[in-house]
Amino acid sequence: MVFEALQGVLWTKGTFWVTIAVLIFLGFFGRKLVGTVISMLDRRSNDIRRELDEAARLRSEAETMLKDAEAQRAAAIAQAHDMLALATREAERLAADLLAEAQLAAKRREQMAQQRIAAAESAAIADVRNAAAALAVKVTQRILADTIDANRDQALIDQAINDLPASLRKQAA
Repeated sequence: MVFEALQGVLWTKGTFWVTIAVLIFLGFFGRKLVGTVISMLDRRSNDIRRELDEAARLRSEAETMLKDAEAQRAAAIAQAHDMLALATREAERLAADLLAEAQLAAKRREQMAQQRIAAAESAAIADVRNAAAALAVKVTQRILADTIDANRDQALIDQAINDLPASLRKQAA
C-alpha cells in the first residue's frame, strides 16, 4: 500500500501546506490556547485541592464529633450506672426504714392492745366487785329484814348510841 502524500515533492502537496498552516496557527495562538488550557486546569486543580482540604477538614471535625459523642455516651452510661446504684441504695435504705417503722408501729399497737386489755380487766374486776357489793347489800337487806324485828331494831340502835362516845375518843386519839 502506497500513500500518495509521501510520493513526490513535499511542498507541492496540500497536506504539507495544511500542516504548515496548523503549525503557524499553533505558533500564533498556541501560547494563548495553552495558557488558557493551563489556567483552566490550574483553576480546576485549585478547586479540587480546596474540595479535598474541605473534605479533610470535615472529616477531622466528624472524627472529633464522634470522639466527643462517644465520650458523652460513656459519661452518660457511667452516670446512669451511678444513678442506678444510688437508687438501689436508697431503695434498700427506705425498705430498712419502713421495716423499722413497721416494727415500731406493731410494738405500739401491741402495747396499746395490752393497755386496753389491762383496762378491760380492771373494768371487769370493778364491775364484778360492784355486782358482788350490790348482791351483798341485797342479801344483807333480806337477811336483816328476815331476822330483825322492831324490838331487836330498837336494841341495836340503843347499843350504837352507847358505843358512840368510845368510838369518837378512839378516832380523836
